[in-house]
Amino acid sequence: MKRYEYDVFVPLTFNDGTPVPLAVLRGYQERLLDEFDGLTVFPQANHGFWRMGGVTYRDEIIIFRVVGSARRTARRFLTKLKEELERDLRQEEILVVERDIDTL
Repeated sequence: MKRYEYDVFVPLTFNDGTPVPLAVLRGYQERLLDEFDGLTVFPQANHGFWRMGGVTYRDEIIIFRVVGSARRTARRFLTKLKEELERDLRQEEILVVERDIDTL
């Protein structure tokens, strides 16, 4: 069966440096678990860097990883989730990565 892996990169702070409440992160975690029946969280702080307008920005992020077999359904769910994360966490963009995977 063909499967797809999705990584959702979630900042740990708002743009003003205020920490995102743990309850908010857990809420998104639960929604992903409910939708995909499995979830891996990479809780160690990862550092993301990007440039915009000649300015380098830095975020501390965690990564939520899920695997699904229904690509269209997963994309629809994750597109909506991405929009909510961008709005709720006041981000210009939340990165969601999709990969085709083979499992044993």
